[in-house]
Amino acid sequence: MASHTVGTPLPEAVGDPDQAWLRERLEELERIHRPSASEGERRAAEWLVGQFRALGAEARIEAAPAHGTYWWPLGLGTALGALGGLTARRGHRALGAALGALGAAGIASDFPPHQRRLRALLPERTTYNVVCEIGDPDAERTIVISGHHDAAHAGLVFHPAIPKIADRLGLIEPIETSPALMAPVVGGPLLVALGALTKVKALTRLGTALAATVTAAMVEIGARQVVPGANDNGTAVVSLLALARRLAESPAPGVRVILLSAGAEESFSEGMKAFGERHFEELPADSTFFLCLESTGSPHLLVLRGEGFLKMYDYPAPALEPLDTAAAELGIWLYPNLRLHNGTDGLEALAAGYEGAVIASCDELKQPSNYHWPNDLAENVDFGTVAAGIRLAEATIRRLA
Repeated sequence: MASHTVGTPLPEAVGDPDQAWLRERLEELERIHRPSASEGERRAAEWLVGQFRALGAEARIEAAPAHGTYWWPLGLGTALGALGGLTARRGHRALGAALGALGAAGIASDFPPHQRRLRALLPERTTYNVVCEIGDPDAERTIVISGHHDAAHAGLVFHPAIPKIADRLGLIEPIETSPALMAPVVGGPLLVALGALTKVKALTRLGTALAATVTAAMVEIGARQVVPGANDNGTAVVSLLALARRLAESPAPGVRVILLSAGAEESFSEGMKAFGERHFEELPADSTFFLCLESTGSPHLLVLRGEGFLKMYDYPAPALEPLDTAAAELGIWLYPNLRLHNGTDGLEALAAGYEGAVIASCDELKQPSNYHWPNDLAENVDFGTVAAGIRLAEATIRRLA
């Protein structure tokens, strides 16, 4: 791993970000209906290129194939599990076990950073990444700052009352890792397979019920409308614009900065996966740092300590140290020691062997505010936290440079 100097004074940076400027652009972006891998996502990408151009920074759109959902592949996997359970209960245990195992394996392989084999059988659309390069193209050090401009579907599983109920039951306070929400998704078909193989009918019944319930939840998510996506993840998009503006006013010498707004993040990071397939070979792991910005508009800024859908991938201490040190020197308090049993675009680079980190935010319930819900609007964003995230990202760029 590359080493970082963390004991030296923080390089001089531009003043506090203009929160009114950030809000104006976020309100423009949230008015664009932008599901993953859609015409709206393309319009958002074109809007972003225009915004970069107005700041004097050239950007380009890189199109790539993508499926554009997660509820279809996951729902198909759980439907296979439910079908396997019904088949096993009718006496065809071997076939039921095979269907359950196939569903579980398909779901597990669809989680990033895996190959997403199940969705390869599904219809394909196009996603649109926006790439803006700033600084010395021949610099030894490259820093990729990423966000995403697509927005998520709502769903009852994201209802804001659920974490409040969990908090009243005392389930939030003791945890430092978000609930493994994907465990029951893969668990239903897996229980069906185990129950059928072991002849334990209770396991088969439980797995069948769980798989059917998750299938219904995926259908409900697919039928819902896309949310405005201000916090998740319009805050990162306007942060990329602010960083372009600030680096134009006060360049960071000796470093190439790639500002990447990925598409199709809400369909399991398909845009970032496409970026990696196109560019990872030309970005040496020993001189490239990936910094992901994800939902930075909640009350408390944080730096993720790890993430992963089923397996937890921890961010290495040497990669976290520059951010922790910069935050301390800037007087930015970071919510401590949180991990995510889900995935951001940072997971792709982490699993590929790059040093990196994720700047995110949470509320008092350790959740991103207004997550996948219709009230994810600019009016509900904490722009003080967004500004702090921009300052921390800029300080990290200058420190690594």
